[in-house]
Amino acid sequence: QVQLVESGGGLVQPGGSLRLSCAASGSIFNIDTMGWYRQALGNQRELVAAITRGGTTNYSDSVKGRFTISRDNAKKTVYLQMNSLKPEDTAVYSCNADIRNLGAPYTTNYWGQGTQVTVSS
Repeated sequence: QVQLVESGGGLVQPGGSLRLSCAASGSIFNIDTMGWYRQALGNQRELVAAITRGGTTNYSDSVKGRFTISRDNAKKTVYLQMNSLKPEDTAVYSCNADIRNLGAPYTTNYWGQGTQVTVSS
């Protein structure tokens, strides 16, 4: 069984920074694309950033230049460094990963439980 566990959310003032982490555990053969999504109250979930196993990244226009996604393949962990945070970044941030389980011929998409990020003075 595979789990994605996020950490690092919280309350921060506008202009501040937070770093989110998401660690995968379980019977994992390898992990393809990992990403972060967010859902603000009343809004649809949206992609924030994604990174392939080889390190190619993709960002939403709203976070380009402020957020940085990275991963440590040995630790099966993806990070999201969020700088210059704005009130409109307030949302539940969820980790997502395409994981090939041990013995499986295909990948399965997994979600973490989500972590709240609140940007407010």
